[in-house]
Amino acid sequence: MPEHRQLLFVCSQNKWRSLTAEHLFDGHPHYEARSAGTEPGARVRVTAGHLGWAEIIFVMERRHADRLREKFAEALQNKPIVVLRIPDKYPFGDSELIALLRQKLAAHLRLL
Repeated sequence: MPEHRQLLFVCSQNKWRSLTAEHLFDGHPHYEARSAGTEPGARVRVTAGHLGWAEIIFVMERRHADRLREKFAEALQNKPIVVLRIPDKYPFGDSELIALLRQKLAAHLRLL
């Protein structure tokens, strides 16, 4: 039976990196993706609800993981957080960003 996983992508503003990652999974038969940001001005700001929904949480930088752990320690219990180490230098939908996301996610998601 194919897996179905709920993925959450987190960056700072939820405008470029995490939103691009979310869109990679539009219409995917095995993954449902959402995205959010850690900063007050984020397009969608991450909440405990997002973290509760997600089976796997992908963050773009270590500081995003640190911020989530500081603010949402209880909601993160038993939740894997994967740091992708993708710098904030790519605009939304950038082909290099998409290639980098695919490369880094392939190690964690079998059906990408």
